Amino acid sequence: MPIPTGHAPRSGGRLAAVGVGLAALAVPLWAVGMTWWQPLTEPVGPWSERLPEASTYWARDLRFLALTAVACGLVLAGAGRRSWLVPAVLLGGGALAADVAVDRADPTGPGATVALVAAGWLAVGVTVLLAVRRDGATGADGPHRRTAGAGTAAVVGAVGAAGPDRTVPWGPHRTAGRDRAVLAGVAAVAAVLALTAVLTRSPTGREPALDPAALVTALLLLAVTVVGAAAAAPARGRRRLAAAVGLAVTGGIGLPLVRLVGPAGRLVPAALLGAVLLLGVTLLTRPALPAGRYVVLVPVGLLAPLALWHVALLVSAALSPGTPLTALAGNSPVGGGDPDVLPALAGLVAGLGTAQALARTAGVPGRPGHRPGPSAGGSARPASVERRYP
Repeated sequence: MPIPTGHAPRSGGRLAAVGVGLAALAVPLWAVGMTWWQPLTEPVGPWSERLPEASTYWARDLRFLALTAVACGLVLAGAGRRSWLVPAVLLGGGALAADVAVDRADPTGPGATVALVAAGWLAVGVTVLLAVRRDGATGADGPHRRTAGAGTAAVVGAVGAAGPDRTVPWGPHRTAGRDRAVLAGVAAVAAVLALTAVLTRSPTGREPALDPAALVTALLLLAVTVVGAAAAAPARGRRRLAAAVGLAVTGGIGLPLVRLVGPAGRLVPAALLGAVLLLGVTLLTRPALPAGRYVVLVPVGLLAPLALWHVALLVSAALSPGTPLTALAGNSPVGGGDPDVLPALAGLVAGLGTAQALARTAGVPGRPGHRPGPSAGGSARPASVERRYP
């Protein structure tokens, strides 16, 4: 039954709720990283024999990754629209500045954790309200546009002819208020950041809190990956749902297995897992691609994140961007000639570069370039419903 023009499918409300929920879950993770994990990384006293080395402040990187998950969750909540994208990015930048200020205050204990969680949730709530107001000013209705148009109504009305898989085509780049290119990009970035979290290390590697902290952060970013990829899918149906569940299960099993490997041997399994996750994101966010593209897509998914991450780490080692942050936070500087690198920043740069590489290899979701085949049921869609996909 067609949905009248001006009414959005209910799934947009679910996406908004899930996105805000992921952002809200990342806030306690950040607060615990500040009040419990950060003190574990700081040398005691100005004359401590345990001087900081490279990667000593691993808790800072995990906190930065958690704050990135907050911003990504809000982008998902807004279905990739600019009205949500801009406030989410501004919140992420402001949160990083606030993180340095809070770190300087050295809060510890349950009371400080609760206070930081409350402050973080308040910031998320204010950002959501601002984004909703921007939606109203730009003519959007919640997670979708108020005027979906007759073409969108026809697309939704085609569900009855979609065959037993009941796949609903969602149309081009900005169908029903969703920017599929942005959602797919967020999924790719979050996948690379999940690998960055699971690769987080310390000079000794024996801190009891390090492995659980890295793994929880990685799993949260995996959830962002799966939700973003599912939201960017050009069609809905049992097969797409099965693919999303498979992506979640693969990451949920693969990330702990990578963490179980010793620090010196994690790069190869992490690269393999990253290729699988990115290939899954590509398959979910694009329709069937020509077979020739997979010849290039698989090496890109395998090599691009690792190569870009190493390049970003080398630049970070040369520039030592963590040095001013360490000083502003009032922590002991990294000594012994080691650079104060920021693996979280390197992961973000690698994630953005990987998203661009996938877009060039597999096509930008929702942009013209590839026409999908008929639905699983074999029923042809009406001419008004036919769209061109990458």
